[in-house]
Amino acid sequence: MTDVFIYDHVRTPRGRGKKDGSLHEVPSVRLAAKTLEAIRDRNGLDTATVDDIIMGCVDPVMDAGAVIPKAAAFEAGYSTKAPGMQISRFCASGLDAVNFAAGKVAAGSDEIVIAGGVESMSRVGMGMSGGAWYMDPSVNFPAYFMPQGVSADLIATKYGFSRDDVDAYAVESQKRAAHAWENGYFKNSVIPVKDQNGITILDRDEHMRPGTDMQALASLNASFQMPGEMGGFEAVGIMAHPEVERITYVHHAGNSSGIVDGAAAVLVGSKAGGESMGLKPRARIRHFANIGSDPALMLTGPVDVTEKLLKKTGMSIADIDLFELNEAFAAVVLRYMQAFDISHDKMNVNGGAIAMGHPLGATGAMILGTVLDELERRDLNTALVTLCIGAGMGTATVIERV
Repeated sequence: MTDVFIYDHVRTPRGRGKKDGSLHEVPSVRLAAKTLEAIRDRNGLDTATVDDIIMGCVDPVMDAGAVIPKAAAFEAGYSTKAPGMQISRFCASGLDAVNFAAGKVAAGSDEIVIAGGVESMSRVGMGMSGGAWYMDPSVNFPAYFMPQGVSADLIATKYGFSRDDVDAYAVESQKRAAHAWENGYFKNSVIPVKDQNGITILDRDEHMRPGTDMQALASLNASFQMPGEMGGFEAVGIMAHPEVERITYVHHAGNSSGIVDGAAAVLVGSKAGGESMGLKPRARIRHFANIGSDPALMLTGPVDVTEKLLKKTGMSIADIDLFELNEAFAAVVLRYMQAFDISHDKMNVNGGAIAMGHPLGATGAMILGTVLDELERRDLNTALVTLCIGAGMGTATVIERV
């Protein structure tokens, strides 16, 4: 199989996913187009040679519908020869877009692919595309369907994470994200979003609250106790895991991922494809994997898929220099570190979605870029990127510098 390389990556800042958020006025297609423009201009791409544009979008409806990467290519002024498609694997969509691109390059069908994702959550609300998982009782029952936050609290209860544990993790995420921004760690990858007059709308992640402390978080009520207890979902969780007598509710807005708008793009290609454009590879995509996991716990897929990926590669946890796991909820990361005995010094070292937000379809591509930049900054070699996924799944990718 052909080696697959990462040549570049960019992302927009994450805007608050509300009507008063700075990116609310920017349609999804324009956010995606901004990343395509930046990838082209930074690398001098002849867009007629781009074999495909693959983007994750979890809710591809309304102004995010109709094969948004192809629409974004039109908006960005790409050659009409550049095709596009959108994919969804819920929260892992952006990483799976990169993995899908890597598979096409490895198979020899493509030489240069742009992959990534976009989600404007202020314009297209989470769950707007509907679906049987939410709505069809014949699916709800075998899936042990419940809101993700109830699953996160089930994980915290089952594996022994207290309210103080999850809040302390959230405070540290905010501190790390603020430190990374203050020290310019994201400056080469985050592209400002400008309006049609060239005026900058947003050039910095907007969701962060760097002054967050334990006292502030302690004042917040648990967000998922009512659907758990009043909505009957706690009973669903206990039916799946009878060893849990009752769920302790510890998650809230301050220790869960933020709802935001944003887009990301990663330039992937073969050695020959890069050489033809005079590009220097930054990393090699060594391997990737997907897995189905416990649907009631739902968010422990990163543990399962990491075990699968390490087995396939013959690697061990000790071979990984840095880990990047999407901070969907604090307990997701705490369970991952517990399962593999990973030091927090190697995990999400520049903060994550609790501080900066989680634009569903884009996050996987964003955190892949974040950890690549950090490998370079620290002169380290290998990283593992992974995300938990709705309905009980996991996706993971190992990259290594070249």
